[in-house]
Parts: sequence; structure tokens; C-alpha cells
Amino acid sequence: MKKVAFHTLGCKVNQYETQAMSELFEKAGYEIVADTQAADVYVINTCTVTNIGDKKSRQFIRRVKRSNPDAIIGVVGCYAQTAPEEVLEVEGVNIVIGTNDRSKIVDLVESCEPGEKINMVDDIMKVKEFEEMSIRDIKEKTRAFLKIQEGCNQYCAYCIIPYARGPIRSRKKLEVIQEIKDLTANGFKEVVLTGIHVASYGKDFKEKNALTDLLKEVNAIDGLERIRLSSLEPTLFTDDFLQQLSSLSKVCEHFHLSLQSGCDKILKRMNRKYTTGEYREIVKKIRQVYPLVALTTDIIVGFPGETEEDFQETYDFVKEMAFSSIHVFKYSPRKGTPAADFKEQVEGKTKHLRSEKLIALGNQLQTNYYQQFIGKVKTVLFETASKEMEGYMEGFTDNYLKVLVKGDYPLEGKLEKVSLETFKGEFIVGEIL
Repeated sequence: MKKVAFHTLGCKVNQYETQAMSELFEKAGYEIVADTQAADVYVINTCTVTNIGDKKSRQFIRRVKRSNPDAIIGVVGCYAQTAPEEVLEVEGVNIVIGTNDRSKIVDLVESCEPGEKINMVDDIMKVKEFEEMSIRDIKEKTRAFLKIQEGCNQYCAYCIIPYARGPIRSRKKLEVIQEIKDLTANGFKEVVLTGIHVASYGKDFKEKNALTDLLKEVNAIDGLERIRLSSLEPTLFTDDFLQQLSSLSKVCEHFHLSLQSGCDKILKRMNRKYTTGEYREIVKKIRQVYPLVALTTDIIVGFPGETEEDFQETYDFVKEMAFSSIHVFKYSPRKGTPAADFKEQVEGKTKHLRSEKLIALGNQLQTNYYQQFIGKVKTVLFETASKEMEGYMEGFTDNYLKVLVKGDYPLEGKLEKVSLETFKGEFIVGEIL
């Protein structure tokens, strides 16, 4: 039985695609092994958001080739798409596939001769159809990530992804529904609908309410308890969208609303499509519908031209929005994006100081949010044994509070009502009722 190992860098979409490819190999009779083990085939699913992702991919390829000189090595994903020739020149690489045609990977591996070099990367801008790759079996049985959309048309100044993933393509509704039904039949209680730019779902179909129509059908699936949406553009939250969303009982009260900066000058330089004033109004509307909603976001510090005053505007705006959690990134110039050529690049020490200050604020905001729920009862979907506290199981509420209770593995995959008792910094310890 031949063995195949996967090494995945980057986002949840990459993780989904790796799982889909691993199922293709399993169907072909391969055994899936860890990327630290000897294998006949290695598939590296790459990320290219930063130059560091490219470097990590090359390092892993070289390490694998040293320890397994006869293995077939396939490199797929965003880095492969944006720099196929560079990837193919790395010693040991046999097959390069970008962000399309990954469904052909097993056939390519099996037809590949020792030492052969195959470049399958085409112009992603010409790809108009969603590449259908589904998952039927995931080893964990609690929360499933499901890709419903591909590509991005936003072209933010700092981002390489539109060039790596191409134009927006949406998955057919029937395919999405069928996969969720299969996952639910396999014991899943929650699905996370993900994509490169989920807010664009259905725009290529020219359907006005494609996303809400899909959500309504997903909401009606028997056995499914929760629908979670991954990162969303704030401009998606119109009055109509919020009204329709609020009627769907299974949608989690947790939205990741992309922000990137709390300064209008920087938002404009980033080519973001909203102002802080518009963002503030959107948050206000969401909280009118969902008073205790978890709102999380991403912030980039040290974008070219960001002054101390600009950063302070961002800091004050983040504090005002009272997010439940924030992810802070130090701006990293990405070759091939407009911002990489901008003047007024911010020095590393300044970026580090701003990042530390914003992370500290984020920790305080998270504490403020969590403490609102002490003494309350919430339903928790339990996932796994806790690494923080021995003998405890951990899971999440619909608004993404991490909760630990004393217990063991029979709790995995179960939804239980829990009294939230004690806040411990990054999680709450509770008691099952």
C-alpha cells in the first residue's frame, strides 16, 4: 500500500483543500501518513500571503527530499500558482499545480516518472468555474469547514491573493447542500462556511440573494445544529441581509468582520471599500439585532505611510468597537502587490511596538467580553480533551467562547447546557447542568 503525506501552510481554505485531496488518494488505495513519516508521495499545499510562507514551503521540500530521495513531491496552492517556475526549480519537486486542477493530482502522481518535472499551472484569471472538490469524511466529528467560494475581486493594496486565486467563483448550491447533508449524517453538528471572499458568494451567478438563499436551505437541514460564517466583508451587512440572517435559528452569533485599519487615510491607501464611519454604523446595526454578538476582526499595523497619529486612530477605533477578539498582523511587504512599492515603509521596531500595544488592548477587550457571560448558561459543543487543564474537555459556545468542563471523551461531539462559572484568562470553566 503506497503512502502519501500532506504538509499544509496557511488558511482554513487550504486545510479544506488538503482534506479533499487526501480523500482522493484514499479512494485510490493510498495510506495517509504524517508529514514526519517516510512516504512515497509528499504533497505540500502552499501559502503565499507573506514571503515567509514561500520560504517555509521551500524548506520543507528540501527536508523531505533529503530524507526521502525517491519520493514524488507535488507542490500545490497559492505559492505554486504565483511562482510555478521558481517552485519547479527547487530540487526534488516533480509536480506543480496551482489553485486549480488539484482534482487531477492522483493521476499526475501515478503517471509521473522518476526525475520528471510537470507544470500544470495555467492563467488563473481565465478560470471561471468553481473546481468541485468535496469532503465526505473528516476524522473529527464536531465542526466541519466547508468551502463554498473561490477567488477574490477586491484587490486590496497589500494582498497577493486575487493574483493567486483568480476571480470569484461560487460553488453550486446543490453541491454545498449535499456535502453538508453527508457531513451531518456522519455526526457533525456544526459547519463553518468558508472561502476566499465569502461575501462574494453567488455574485458570479448574478443572483441577488444567493448567500441568504443558501443559508436558508442549510438552516433547514435536519441534524445540523450550527452554521458559522468565516471572515466577512462588513459591507455585506445591509439591513436586508441582517433581517434575513436574524430569521435563521442555526446561524451562530459570531461574525469575523474584516477591518484592517481604524484610520480612514490608511483604509483608502489599502483600497478597502468602506470608511470607519460606515463600519461603525454596520456594527451598531448588528448589535441591535444580536446584542451579545461576538465580533472579531483583523488589524494590520505598520502599513506604509501609517504615522503615530494614524495608529492612535486605529487604537481608539478598535477600543470603541469593543471587539471580542482581534488578530494583529505586522505589515509585511509582498512582492507583486502595489503596497510593496509604496514609499514611507514603516520600520520593524515601530511595527513591533504598535503590534504589542494593540495585542494588549485585544486581550483586555476579550476579557471584557468573556466576563459578561459569567453566571450565565450557554450551550457548548464539546470537541476535544483540554491541553490547559488535565481531566477537562473543551468546546465552544455559538458566540465562540471557549469553555472547559471536568469530563472525558464521551462528551466529544455533544451539545450540552453549561453554567459558566469562572473566567481563566482565555477560557471559562463551567459545569454541565
